[in-house]
Amino acid sequence: MQMMLKEKPGVATTPMTMVQALRSAMDVMLERDGNVVVFGEDVGYFGGVFRCTEGLQAKYGRTRVFDAPISEGGLVGVAVGMAAYGLRPVVEIQFADYYYPAMDQIVSEAARLRYRSAGEFTAPLTIRMPCGGGIFGGQTHSQSPEALFTHVAGLRTVMPSNPYDAKGLLIASIENNDPVIFLEPKRLYNGPFDGRHDKPIVPWSKHPLGEVPEGYYTVPLESSSIYRPGRQLTVLTYGTMVYVAAAAAEESGVDAEIIDLRSLWPMDLDTFMHSVNKTGRCVIVHEATRTSGFGAELAALVQEHCFYHLEAPIERVTGWDTPYPHAQEWAYFPSPARVAAAYRRTLEDR
Repeated sequence: MQMMLKEKPGVATTPMTMVQALRSAMDVMLERDGNVVVFGEDVGYFGGVFRCTEGLQAKYGRTRVFDAPISEGGLVGVAVGMAAYGLRPVVEIQFADYYYPAMDQIVSEAARLRYRSAGEFTAPLTIRMPCGGGIFGGQTHSQSPEALFTHVAGLRTVMPSNPYDAKGLLIASIENNDPVIFLEPKRLYNGPFDGRHDKPIVPWSKHPLGEVPEGYYTVPLESSSIYRPGRQLTVLTYGTMVYVAAAAAEESGVDAEIIDLRSLWPMDLDTFMHSVNKTGRCVIVHEATRTSGFGAELAALVQEHCFYHLEAPIERVTGWDTPYPHAQEWAYFPSPARVAAAYRRTLEDR
């Protein structure tokens, strides 16, 4: 990402949190395209529970940015109809944990519209959802449901890990003609978090990926990035776990190459295949529950495409197969110590 900025020395940047970057993306698209509308619970006057849409209603009016009733199924159903008629709705569901009432509209309508109409209609809508734990939200405000979306043909699933990617990916999602599930790790809204909860918070203003261009740009969908180059093993991860994986590499001294997938599906297969074929070892890290988590699909893809280059079994570090606990959050949340232990296991002589 830093290389992309260096290639465009005339681009003005400013420090942004992920919240500010997301707001900037919606601001840019509301100004560029009169078909873009933003709505959801409390996103208008109030500016959203995390203030991602703060000030947008005042700037663009109540017909472009507006509040909606507490009905996730209704929100997405209306958005599908808007999209079919040519608008580009951006819907906010306050927490990813609340999307379940909208599942029928997402799967049966939005994801299937292009196919069932033989391409006559598309559903260019973006559904934003804060996800993940690390904020003591308990079982109903901490879930990571990405695998439930990547399983559905017709959906794109995206999860940025930093402000630069968040803005560029959100603009690309709004412009795309497919329905996009845009998952936002809320523990990263105000700064990178490496799982060391007993240490001071680092703001995005002190991180290079907190420097965000002020105007229009995109980060391509179906692309990943190499967050940390390395030679000993490959880490496939996304969201908050990018920083946990980096902290584990620092603590263990393992030269891990960390791939930030960011576009979960469709994904950038070439980048991770090249990395795993180079290192011969692979560790997969995600916050969601282990069984049938997205890491299982990643492990299968590594096995299919990189089997003859593997020097050790694939390791997975994930959340546990339980509801997200409130009192024992840091026992559930994959820690740098757990990830570092997986690194060491992968490098053992077998």
